Amino acid sequence: MHSAALYVVATPIGNLEDITYRAVRLLAEADLIVAEDTRRSRILLEHYDIRQPMISLHEHNEQERIPELLNRLSSGESMALISDAGTPLISDPGYRLVREAASAGVPVIPVPGPSSVTAALCVAGLPTDRFAFEGFLPARPGNRRKQLVGLAREPRTLVFFESSHRIEACLADMRETFTGARQAVICRELTKQFETVLRGNLDELIARLEQSARQRKGEFVIVIEGAREPGESLDSMDLARQLLEYLPASQAARVAARVVGGNRRDIYERLQPREP
Repeated sequence: MHSAALYVVATPIGNLEDITYRAVRLLAEADLIVAEDTRRSRILLEHYDIRQPMISLHEHNEQERIPELLNRLSSGESMALISDAGTPLISDPGYRLVREAASAGVPVIPVPGPSSVTAALCVAGLPTDRFAFEGFLPARPGNRRKQLVGLAREPRTLVFFESSHRIEACLADMRETFTGARQAVICRELTKQFETVLRGNLDELIARLEQSARQRKGEFVIVIEGAREPGESLDSMDLARQLLEYLPASQAARVAARVVGGNRRDIYERLQPREP
């Protein structure tokens, strides 16, 4: 291990055996382990009998903690940056520390390993030559739908994270935006005891979650096929949602029904915001 270096170390996303020999060695040799949540990371470290000192780095303290960490790096200490699970900085804090360390001339060294994004993609059975990772969608329904509308014609495979308390609302918005026929895969609790991978179109997947409360619990990675033909014409709801940026809902519904087809009243009702 180099002195005065920042190692970005991937850790398991569930199964504690999913860690490289190199990662275990570097965690045991580091002068300091920088963890998103020291309590959660301690479970992993104790499993491998690693007793190095830890310090927390999360979204609420990252900016104020960076000067201290840079001072320690400049004094010759080596650090291992880890997140709660998987590859650091993927929808996790830490990029500011990496940026500042690199700007200060400190070597930043990747130690690759598990990632729920690549784990989900490799079992999804959808195209992986090109994909777009969107992370967590906005919690507010209106903002979430707006972001999904912007992705409706995206030809690349789409990857999202979602939590148990929003999974149903998220899938419902995806069905309205992408249509229920869009193929998707829901990966739940990857590498953990109750891991499940559900495949089908959005209509089918929503029905399966409605039938099983168990399938609505845990941490989710949603993989959705991209638009099959980037230039294909919009359906009535796609057009109506885009027109909302310029027209009231009633006019947007009327124009969409006239241009694309469909029932104006039905389109208008589906444009109305739902309760979160």
